[in-house]
This record gives sequence, structure tokens and C-alpha cells, in this order.
Amino acid sequence: MANTLLSIQVIPKTPNNEDSIPYVDKAIEVIQQSGVKHQVNPLDTTMEGELTELLEIVRQMHEALVAAGSPSVISQIKIAHNPNGISMDKLTEKYRP
Repeated sequence: MANTLLSIQVIPKTPNNEDSIPYVDKAIEVIQQSGVKHQVNPLDTTMEGELTELLEIVRQMHEALVAAGSPSVISQIKIAHNPNGISMDKLTEKYRP
């Protein structure tokens, strides 16, 4: 079982004040290609896995955005870590019909 949930909202600066959505899409592609369990939400994306693995994905996201032309990136991150295990499903099951 995974020991970490990490929610991230990337806020890329864009050249010439372009729309940021294509850059956010690139960040989400990095998550999708990683193979970790994740859920895309309206304002952030939550990933489930091991802490070091998820932090590495965050690094890759930033590098992908810079490679795509973003001069800088700010990320807001929330981390829930439990060495005994944690999951998105367990934390939200009581709210699902």
C-alpha cells in the first residue's frame, strides 16, 4: 500500500501571458506517464504512491514545463504521509454514494 498522497497545483508563468492550460496539460502528462494512481481535480491533481517517487514526479513536472517554454513555475503542494499506508479511496469512501 502507498504511504503518501500528494496534491499539486502548478502555476506556470507563460511567455507573453499565454494561456496556462496547455502548460498544465503538459504537467498532467508527466503524471500520466509515470503510471502512479492519480486523480485530476478542477484545481489540483492528487497522486498516490511512495514519497520519494512522488517528489521525483514533481521535479519532472517542473522540468517539463521549463522545457515547454515556461520561464518559471510555482507549485502549491499538500502531502499526507503515513508509513502504515494511506489511499485516496479510503479517505473519501464515506462521501461516495
